[in-house]
Amino acid sequence: MTAGTAAAAPPRGSTGRGWLAELTRAAAGPIACAVVLVGLLSAWVATGGAGTLTPVRITVSLAAVPMRAFTPQAAAAAGAAHTFLIIRNVSGTPDQLIAVRSPIASRIVLTERIGVTGRTAVVSSLPVPSHETIALSPLTNDVVLENPLPFEDSKTVPLTLVFRHAGQITIQAPVTGPGTP
Repeated sequence: MTAGTAAAAPPRGSTGRGWLAELTRAAAGPIACAVVLVGLLSAWVATGGAGTLTPVRITVSLAAVPMRAFTPQAAAAAGAAHTFLIIRNVSGTPDQLIAVRSPIASRIVLTERIGVTGRTAVVSSLPVPSHETIALSPLTNDVVLENPLPFEDSKTVPLTLVFRHAGQITIQAPVTGPGTP
């Protein structure tokens, strides 16, 4: 036997337990890290650091879309249709009305009254504070259906209100006579 082949041979009396010790030593670091990470995450959740999943609950207690006029021709000339909505956020998390959809109008805008002058501005969302009720109408912040299809002969107008956190609520808003509901 030459010197080169003798160095490659396993040592005498080796039982194969050396590889098990090496494997244990190699796995100890990642296992220790995983145990520490699970402990830290558990403590974070237990102290409330992860937050809570509180569903935002929104209710609509009044909805109406007044007729624009008594005849379809006069209604078409009137253009936009305003809405009356009473929206209540019954949760402790504030939300926002971010959109309204309806099959009778291709464009629906959210408007906000500015100051005492009564001017309106189109906005991207309307706030719905936690544990509060907001009233939307032609005299306050509003949802405006621009150039809707004639709806005056219908009993209801379908509206889908989209909230940032609460999701979607679909309602059937009654069509009321001209003026307030």
